[in-house]
Amino acid sequence: MMNRTAFFKLAFAATCLAYVVILLGAYTRLADAGLGCPDWPGCYGHVGVPKHVDDVALANQAFPERPVEAAKAWKEMIHRYFASTLGLLIFALGIIAIRKRSEPGQPFKLPLFLMALVVFQGMLGMWTVTIKLHPTIVMSHLMGGLTTMSLLWWLSLRTGRLFISEQVKTADFSALKSVALIGLVIVVLQVMLGGWTSSNYAALHCNEFPTCTAGQYLPPMNFSEGFDFLHEFGHNYEFGVMSNEARIAIHTTHRIGAVITALFIIWLGLKLLLTPAYAPLKNMGIALLLIVVLQFLLGVSNIVFSLPLLVAVAHNGGGALLILTLVTFNHLVRSQRSNT
Repeated sequence: MMNRTAFFKLAFAATCLAYVVILLGAYTRLADAGLGCPDWPGCYGHVGVPKHVDDVALANQAFPERPVEAAKAWKEMIHRYFASTLGLLIFALGIIAIRKRSEPGQPFKLPLFLMALVVFQGMLGMWTVTIKLHPTIVMSHLMGGLTTMSLLWWLSLRTGRLFISEQVKTADFSALKSVALIGLVIVVLQVMLGGWTSSNYAALHCNEFPTCTAGQYLPPMNFSEGFDFLHEFGHNYEFGVMSNEARIAIHTTHRIGAVITALFIIWLGLKLLLTPAYAPLKNMGIALLLIVVLQFLLGVSNIVFSLPLLVAVAHNGGGALLILTLVTFNHLVRSQRSNT
């Protein structure tokens, strides 16, 4: 059976690890530890965080603008350790795919693409540090991680034939294929807006709900600055450099996107629940409704309670979980296609 193979188990393990890496990355970023180690791939030239008095003194001398803060440095290094392990798992998948490429049903192109993607993702991780949290690089690194996780999950779904019951096999979901893809695109765009909000430290520039600030729904905003992705290199972007008006524009756009996303996903979830022809997808409809409502409440909680660290990390995890759910939905409505 395909779902009992080492390849499937490895792909599933890599998916789970990718989700953990995304949570650790969010925690590192939100704990202001993104530059906890100012060099790459080590930490002040060490495999781990320097702790001996002489090593710390040398590190502080080498990086006077970024003296050693062990707590932040360990957050950054733990994220790197987990990400490196994920890279090894993906390369193992690629090697298995190459060796078994002649076997029927063995995915080949996607594992090779994932190998290239994880290398590029590692470069983005390096640039995140060496280019000092440039917002476009930070957002790209986040989206690269989510793309890696989503493709690993797709690989797991297809090789394991997960959630494919006899009812799903025999049902006609052709009318849902476009809707499923649109839903995935909407969620991905909303997550990108969230990444742009976070990388520009704009999460609290609207500090009221449902109003933005000072009782206003639409305070002064600067969209041209807020969505300028070509920031100058060479600056330190920790804690953000944009004007208040620019960050309010980013935050407001993310809020509007959240409403659009919630309405679409709620409509989709109800459609799956209430349409008799889609009865085999009832659980998918319930999952979509529960996750999108939870995600919306976490977003509101971030504003009302001034961005608690664990709530903010959970909001990042909820966005990733919503993407995984939409990937699963696309898998189910395309289940009659052969594995490739």
